Amino acid sequence: MKRNTWQREAVRTALARSENFVSAQALHGALKDAGSGIGLATVYRALADLAEEGEADSLQQDGESLYRACTPGSHHHHLICRNCGLTVEIEAEAIEEWARAVAARHGFVQPHHIVDVFGLCRECAVTLGA
Repeated sequence: MKRNTWQREAVRTALARSENFVSAQALHGALKDAGSGIGLATVYRALADLAEEGEADSLQQDGESLYRACTPGSHHHHLICRNCGLTVEIEAEAIEEWARAVAARHGFVQPHHIVDVFGLCRECAVTLGA
């Protein structure tokens, strides 16, 4: 585990305040707007460390890494609105069973997977007429 610096704690706190997935650039901007002198490279490093340690979820969207605070050690999946970014954590036991069965069928053990489902939330679907 990395040592907890003020910069890392600032990134952790800012990430926890964001309800949806956020880019390093957006998080850096929020920190700067709040008066922090933290550098963008430091934000990138802190986010990567938090994701590696299980304190943040990370996903790729349009070639960019996005991050969201999560409960360490909890395995979950997401529904993510493609329009507004609303993110809902979901449990999906059927996916867990499927992953174990497919792995076993091919002689694999301890399967690990990430499932994120992208769509439009109800409000965006109404607004966009979808």
